[in-house]
Amino acid sequence: MIFDMDGTLFQTETLLVHVHDRLFKQLREEGLYLKETPPVERLIACLGMLLEDIWRRVMPDGSEAAHRRADELMLQYELEGLEAGQGKLYPYVEQTLQELHSRGIKLFVASNGLEDYVKGVARAKGIDQWFDGLYSAGEFQTSSKVDLVAKLLQDHNIQTAWMVGDRSSDVEAGVNNVLTVIGCQYAGFGRESELEGSDAIMTDFRELLTFIEEE
Repeated sequence: MIFDMDGTLFQTETLLVHVHDRLFKQLREEGLYLKETPPVERLIACLGMLLEDIWRRVMPDGSEAAHRRADELMLQYELEGLEAGQGKLYPYVEQTLQELHSRGIKLFVASNGLEDYVKGVARAKGIDQWFDGLYSAGEFQTSSKVDLVAKLLQDHNIQTAWMVGDRSSDVEAGVNNVLTVIGCQYAGFGRESELEGSDAIMTDFRELLTFIEEE
């Protein structure tokens, strides 16, 4: 099983609310972005995208220098927040991953996030022990989740797998790599239409165990 991170395993907004204002305050102090802080909801709505696409939407009037500095600050503040115990997994994620692992199912993450962030979340929340690989666009410099998942499958010689995620990029990655796609509808970041093309939709993480038993 291949999981997206933000909006699938990790309730990212529980970390971002602490990061968002701090980030824009620092950008203003450095003279890189002098307008009002965009609403945090705009940033949350972009979760799952590549960072360069996120900043184009969150501050379209910001300079390239502001966008790249925002990359650095977001990672720094996220890691500091994780270290301080901020951020939560979705309900039943920990127990369900442990059960899937105990059944001998190989588990992976494929995220459009930065390497240190993805691995930092898994480590801080104690779920890294159950994964065979934590893949990120930041580590492998992939331009799409389709390519990231293709690399993961090739690296581990995987013939069949499930792609589990909450955004259209997850569905696209699953469909284009001929995987079973499970759409997650509990995060509320994207539109319902984003999950069109999924083989099944779940509203509770524990449903994965039911889906497996029905196979």
